[in-house]
Amino acid sequence: MDFLQEYDFHLPEEQIAKFPMENRDESRLLVVDKTESKFWEAPLFKDITTLVRPGDIFVYNETKVSYRRVYLQVESGRIHESIFLEAEDETNHQWLCILKNRAKLKLGDKLFPVGFKEFEFFYQGAKEELSILHSERSISDSDFEIFGNIPIPPYLKRNVTEEDKVRYQTIFANRSGSVAAPTAGLHFTEPLKEKLRSLGAEFLPVELQIGYGTFRPLTTEQWQTKTLHKENYSVSGPTATRLNDARKEGRRIISVGTTTLRVLESVFDSQLKTYKVGVGQTDIFLSPGDNIQSVQGLITNFHLPKSSLLLLVSAFANTRLVMSSYHYALKNGFRFYSYGDSMFLF
Repeated sequence: MDFLQEYDFHLPEEQIAKFPMENRDESRLLVVDKTESKFWEAPLFKDITTLVRPGDIFVYNETKVSYRRVYLQVESGRIHESIFLEAEDETNHQWLCILKNRAKLKLGDKLFPVGFKEFEFFYQGAKEELSILHSERSISDSDFEIFGNIPIPPYLKRNVTEEDKVRYQTIFANRSGSVAAPTAGLHFTEPLKEKLRSLGAEFLPVELQIGYGTFRPLTTEQWQTKTLHKENYSVSGPTATRLNDARKEGRRIISVGTTTLRVLESVFDSQLKTYKVGVGQTDIFLSPGDNIQSVQGLITNFHLPKSSLLLLVSAFANTRLVMSSYHYALKNGFRFYSYGDSMFLF
């Protein structure tokens, strides 16, 4: 797709962060001032304390990554790696999954998590690129914690470790339901959060349940229709009230991550200049040319080339500035993706 060429770049394999930093808040930080069209190194994420203003509001995604990567076995012993994306109904009996080697399965074939024969699934066929698995029992996130694994991103190209169970969750993780972490939040520690509070900042939660669409390449149809995959979100009354008060007071609202920004843009009424309370789904696709009004700051990681997340960041700042900062990061050894380094744009 030619329209994405300016968002393409070569990323050396050694700059993909395969493991997290020893300390969450000691990843590198690139600061981008879109008003002055300049950027600089902070140098560490915890140095964001030098950039905070009294009254700043940090809005974070309180979603928790569910243990949805499951290794399923058929009676013959063959293993099918799967990721359970979402239940197709409220009873949680039927699930949409990414299922490897599904061509080897027949309708009705039985699969069970390796080592847990008491949990049975039956292959019900395909739904576009996804597969349908049915269980006679309702499957909840507490069940996935018994037989599943945390679904670290596929581009890490490694197996899950015990460390991932802790480090691939943010300190804000509270509500299960995502198959990927809101990675900007991975840089925060409790001491850093308290330090920012002592400087006059405030923290507010929203929720967006992150689906696997966040890893999928953009399609021409998505570009033409300006829509992405649907994801469930929730904004509480207290959060909306505090955000509306802060806006009236001229305080700076900072989105911790692109998922949070998708929520805030989805619930922000651009005519009334207010945030709405709500539970719903969003398929919003933010790209250069869109006028982002819901926030004045964005904390984010370094994203995949030609991705919807890179376009969103470019919509918040501008393409030339963002891509210049990316090329600086590439040249200067910044670490990319979920466990990588960070940006603060304002």
